[in-house]
Amino acid sequence: MNSIDRKQGMDSESAVLVGVHLPEHVHHGDPLVELSGLVETAGATIVGRLTQNREVPDKTTYIGKGKVKELDLLVEASDADIIVFDNDLSPAQTRNLEQAIGVKVLDRTEVILDIFSNRAQTHESRLAVELAQLEYSLPRLKRMWTHLSRMKMGVGMRGPGEKQLETDRRLVEKRISDLRGELQQIEKRKEREVSARSDRMTVSLVGYTNAGKSTLMNAMTGSNVLAEDKLFATLDTRTRRWHLPGWGPVLLSDTVGFIRNLPHRLIASFKATLEEARQADLLIHVADASNPAALDQIAAVYEVLQELSIEEKDTILVLNKVDLVEDLTTIELLRSRYPSAVTVSAKTGDGLQKMASAVSNALSQDFLDLEIQLDAGNGRLQAYLSRHGEVLSRTFVENRVIIHCRIAQKHLGMIRESDSVQVRPYEGANGSAIGKASIDDSASVDEVA
Repeated sequence: MNSIDRKQGMDSESAVLVGVHLPEHVHHGDPLVELSGLVETAGATIVGRLTQNREVPDKTTYIGKGKVKELDLLVEASDADIIVFDNDLSPAQTRNLEQAIGVKVLDRTEVILDIFSNRAQTHESRLAVELAQLEYSLPRLKRMWTHLSRMKMGVGMRGPGEKQLETDRRLVEKRISDLRGELQQIEKRKEREVSARSDRMTVSLVGYTNAGKSTLMNAMTGSNVLAEDKLFATLDTRTRRWHLPGWGPVLLSDTVGFIRNLPHRLIASFKATLEEARQADLLIHVADASNPAALDQIAAVYEVLQELSIEEKDTILVLNKVDLVEDLTTIELLRSRYPSAVTVSAKTGDGLQKMASAVSNALSQDFLDLEIQLDAGNGRLQAYLSRHGEVLSRTFVENRVIIHCRIAQKHLGMIRESDSVQVRPYEGANGSAIGKASIDDSASVDEVA
């Protein structure tokens, strides 16, 4: 076998895939299909596959000794450059496998980090990826510096030089500290930016990678954000104005896709990028209904949302790509598990109007239809209502104005009834009240009203 060649990235490399299935792992369909997509997205060519069922991983090589020999023969027969595991390996397991077989061994996390590194576009996402890579690499420095073994041997230089390793370790730790500090500043700035838009209703798209979030965003907003049939096509949050029928303008954000066993380091590093989802008024969880593993993917997204502490936010599940579903029992199974889900096809437009109505209804739950009477000269309150609500009509009677307004309850506390300001539920043409007004007389609103 050739000596291990540590190239950056996976372009033009040939790979053998390995998957170890443990009792707690439940897969629907091909267990290596997702890893195949990751490896191909990273730029490598798949030339072989190997799977094993085990009760527990082997502490030394993750797979058993017999499988190591089988893997060695497969790598030699296929002339593979790398081995990619659909599991996370310890530094020792990776080192032992490389020594036994003689080619580079990567685990699932390394492949995901490689893809993120190639696709990061903004300064923020590049910093986040670099931080995750360095935190992953720190305990693996000895393996990564195998080139030092070619240096003259001596005390402290058997294998990678210990002095060099210690120097590298200090440099990496310093860089990690610097990156964390810079990302914390970005997070604070991002929080301020998102909070500054609190006067606008915000909706955030979340979901498994390649579920069609960007395509859905383009269909709803008429924008042309990048939408590729690849894993992790979107790493940076994009926000567009969406004119929601029957509601008005809202802000719609597209976010980075999630994946099964998403590395915790990436979740932490991309906290600033996911701030839009954390502060959104509503989440649209987009799932690929045509994927055989749709149930697993939906569960994986909810796990990530729980890790981000936003799992209790109001969410609408949207089953996308129904145009690609050949067996209708698949949709029936998903709807039986999630009866309130909305089925759509972002590509053909089927179901988009129904989805928009569901979003409008969800947003309306916290809104009130009010009739507010005030002095016509009270420009500050009129401006406040226009800025924080939707003014549906104005009727002028002498020196008074009657405003029919729809406004979120969170902004209602800023309006106090007085002799000059009167608030009551709006009554439709049939005389029935629409919504209930709840006025907090103790709220401080003198500066507004």
